[in-house]
Amino acid sequence: MTRLQRSTGLYFEEFEPGESISSAGRTITEADIVQFAMLSGDWNQIHTDAEYSRQQMTGERIAHGLLVLSVATGLATRLGFMEDTVMAFMSLEWEFRLAVKIGDTIRIRATVADKKEMKRLGGGYVWFKVEVLNQHDRKVQRGKWKVLVKKQPTE
Repeated sequence: MTRLQRSTGLYFEEFEPGESISSAGRTITEADIVQFAMLSGDWNQIHTDAEYSRQQMTGERIAHGLLVLSVATGLATRLGFMEDTVMAFMSLEWEFRLAVKIGDTIRIRATVADKKEMKRLGGGYVWFKVEVLNQHDRKVQRGKWKVLVKKQPTE
């Protein structure tokens, strides 16, 4: 078990470049896609029209790329290492590589890529290399997340 496998958040000092953790899986459902379309207003036919999608490159409806990214952030949060210590999600660089279809199960693998202390902000930046993998261990999305993490309190 690594330090990343804790139920409470890690402080800036506790993150070590190279450490990695994977989440449990989460299956993408038709309800997820419809609810995301309702929330976002993105009713693109490739996501919501079965007949239209059958005639497209994927041959069936696919999840919104941003839905998959949103689920990935939820999977990361469920791991616990960011709980109550991440002050802000600062930026991301992201690639959408493969379609995620109804019934696909995704998970994330997050690796600490780098960190930089930011004393004036009360902590530091931590960069994570994040990969979203499907049930076949194929990378469907990937990129870097930059978060601002609290410094450990001094007593």
